[in-house]
Amino acid sequence: QVQLVESGGGLVQAGGSLRLSCAASGRSFSDYAMGWFRQAPGKERELVAAISRSGGPTSYTDSVKGRFTISRDGAKNTVALQMNSLKPEDTAVYYCAAGSGFFWDTVVTRPNAYSYWGQGTQVTVSS
Repeated sequence: QVQLVESGGGLVQAGGSLRLSCAASGRSFSDYAMGWFRQAPGKERELVAAISRSGGPTSYTDSVKGRFTISRDGAKNTVALQMNSLKPEDTAVYYCAAGSGFFWDTVVTRPNAYSYWGQGTQVTVSS
């Protein structure tokens, strides 16, 4: 089992940047593929970015490509989401998720493939 705690959300103006961090504790961090999801009011939860256990292969939803970067640090047991050029439509609660049982370089994009979720952190982008 793993516990996930997100941090780094807040209020930012359009065009600004935020860096989200997710700290994992419990079972070995390298056992987990990781992902960042978001959910805006009245909308379904969607994948923002995902990263494999190896930290090599990654995947991004089209709307954030070129603006967001996902990374993981095995020494610190953290996964980060660097968000640049933020837009009002990026406003949502952002969740960190972890899934086990995947190959070393597999990127997991389906929400129901993730077993563990953080509490979420609010990101608000003003226009």
